[in-house]
Amino acid sequence: MLTPSRAILGSALVTVWALGASQAAAQTAPACKEMRKINVGVSVAPPNVVHTTPYVARELGLFKKYCVDANIMQFEGGSSATSMAAVAQGTAIANVTDVAIGRGIKAKQVWGFAPRLPQSYVVAPGITKPEELKGKRLSASGGGVGSFNWRMGRFFLVKGGLKVEDANFISQGLAGRLPGLVTNQIDGVALHPEDVYLAKKQRPDVNILGVLANEMPDIMFNAYGASEAFIAKNRDTLIDTIAAMIEANRTMYEAPEKVLPIIVKETGKDREAVEFAMGDLTKNCVWSINTGLDPKRSAATIEESVRNGDIEAGKNLTHEQLVDLSIADAAVKKAGGVKTIKGCSN
Repeated sequence: MLTPSRAILGSALVTVWALGASQAAAQTAPACKEMRKINVGVSVAPPNVVHTTPYVARELGLFKKYCVDANIMQFEGGSSATSMAAVAQGTAIANVTDVAIGRGIKAKQVWGFAPRLPQSYVVAPGITKPEELKGKRLSASGGGVGSFNWRMGRFFLVKGGLKVEDANFISQGLAGRLPGLVTNQIDGVALHPEDVYLAKKQRPDVNILGVLANEMPDIMFNAYGASEAFIAKNRDTLIDTIAAMIEANRTMYEAPEKVLPIIVKETGKDREAVEFAMGDLTKNCVWSINTGLDPKRSAATIEESVRNGDIEAGKNLTHEQLVDLSIADAAVKKAGGVKTIKGCSN
């Protein structure tokens, strides 16, 4: 046990260290002529662990480091009408899909912050193979027909030799995904790692029908995009914003204990579930460390969209039509150059 004098000394040393660290940070902080404002979209409210990159960048002072005043906006789904309207109008950067660009939105993907699919498709007890989804209630959370969950449900139906009309899709808010499964309101839903952990904890007999990154290894999950007009007008701000978030992603891998409290606070999830999710996401290289944009992944994603009728046949996009790689390349350079961390180099 510490004596009172040692406790006081320890406290004083911590205070001195903190003051020194803060003074050092102040000395290395850039002299900003102005703090440039930008709205950064997040696809889920409250965010899943995978979506917390902007929050980590904000709490660690990384946006400020690059003279960026980032306002985080939450949307109800990465392909929601409000999210796409914000991008199209140039009022925010947010997740932009190949489908949105293929259907005419004048935007580009500028950074693949989470290229690999992080979720698993989790189903009710008794379901062990895709063909058993016939007649079941599947989630269409976050936008109904065409939403991410709807498309994942469709994927497993097709895998089981079924059609979309062979199941009942239930529209619901994103917050209803986990409760819907554990209370038997739905029979199938794509869940993020922390919710898989909680689902198994609350209802051990639910089954994982497939891990999406294994089922669709080359499909793009989430890429930040901006309207072409926004890119032209705010190029430097956009590069610095992404550089800050690249540093945040790298911190997830290199110092998870530093960001864990931030993610627990922002997601509102149990610490154990968040720790599980962070381990899963870093082990599977879900968060990007570099540009996160790959021509092979773009091609596979576009082919899947055309095959399913999400993009009209004959209107296939090229990687160059989908992506402005120069933004991410410049951001990586500002963040310290290309890196490989724990075997991940996406």
